[in-house]
Amino acid sequence: MIKSIAHASFLVEDVQRSLEFYCGVLEIKLNTKRPNFPFDGAWLDLGDSGQQLHLMQLPNPDSKDGRPEHGGKDKHIALVVDDLAALEKRLVDANITISKSKSGRPAFFCRDFDGNALEFSEDFTPAKP
Repeated sequence: MIKSIAHASFLVEDVQRSLEFYCGVLEIKLNTKRPNFPFDGAWLDLGDSGQQLHLMQLPNPDSKDGRPEHGGKDKHIALVVDDLAALEKRLVDANITISKSKSGRPAFFCRDFDGNALEFSEDFTPAKP
């Protein structure tokens, strides 16, 4: 039985540039226990859940051309944040383009430097019928 996601992975062209975005702008903590693989990369801890985002510096078979402008119409990961407004401000201040969720709920999308799409929202508990 599946219990949770252990990690998601993104392919990146330049790990150091990606860490400026993920650790600098998004304030995700770098995990220093990544084994020595035959390719560059980084492990990032997503909160205290044990879940991670793995960045792998490998050739990307997917073109950035022709991808939907709105990340919600593309493959993406969705991350829950404590303060959506504060994160939006950090992204805007860093000149990262965001697009609001088309569902009307408080959420937005952006892309990293390699075109990987991310969704951000605060904890959401749907109303019970």
